[in-house]
Amino acid sequence: MAQKTITRRDLSEAVYKAARLSRVQSAALVEVFFKEITECLERGEQVRLSAFGSFVVREARQRMGRNPKTGKQVKISARRVMVFKPSAVLKARINTVAEPGLNHD
Repeated sequence: MAQKTITRRDLSEAVYKAARLSRVQSAALVEVFFKEITECLERGEQVRLSAFGSFVVREARQRMGRNPKTGKQVKISARRVMVFKPSAVLKARINTVAEPGLNHD
């Protein structure tokens, strides 16, 4: 299955068509949306979007890893990681869409 990457420009165009805002207003709306989500995550807040999913920042402890090229053990420092958990509604929608080219008898 060929995958298409959706960009901010694509999202702005979709907002432009759906909300009948100008292209400039649509682009600004998309930028404000992402800026707000980013700032919430930077503060460590959870972002929940109904029928879509949740973005959560978690603390990852320091651990030992391995360099796959050399096999040498490497210390991976503690850091914050972002996790996305899709909602049940999104999971259901994704799993009910038939993939093109597959035979679903």
